[in-house]
Amino acid sequence: MLTELENYLLRIEDLHRQIIDLIASLPEAALNWRPISGGDGDDTNSLAVLVTHIAGAEHFWVGEAIGGRPPTRNRDLEFLTQANNADTLIEKIQAVEAETRSVLVSLKAEDLSSTRLVRGKTVAVRWALLHVIDHTALHVGHMQLTYQLWNKGHSKAAPLWYERLPKKSEE
Repeated sequence: MLTELENYLLRIEDLHRQIIDLIASLPEAALNWRPISGGDGDDTNSLAVLVTHIAGAEHFWVGEAIGGRPPTRNRDLEFLTQANNADTLIEKIQAVEAETRSVLVSLKAEDLSSTRLVRGKTVAVRWALLHVIDHTALHVGHMQLTYQLWNKGHSKAAPLWYERLPKKSEE
């Protein structure tokens, strides 16, 4: 039986795999394409921006808020991202995944009920982890729609939820 912390990590890693699978073979033009781009501040986000923002938010909540690592996030710059290739974006996801794994394996079950002070607000560690999962899943949906729009209505085949569950030997 997986612990609660192991379950959170598996959910986060599953979302990361979905991101990587979606962008791995895309050219630069697809990674930087915005469905709505008028320069008037109402532009939609590109896949490159969404990946960078997902990694930045996860680093903030897990690395900085929960893990106590030094603040390094620049949220505004995330939305200006331009990618030359998918490899650099995949490296961002893999780096934040390694950080998240490092922080989560250092936590004990009772730490989930502890709190952290985040921008003057008291936040439970459990809430922060669930927020990371919720936030990432939301943006994975945005990425899937962006991909589908770029690809003239064709979506990318993805494993169904039950195909992504850990095998019995992994539990």
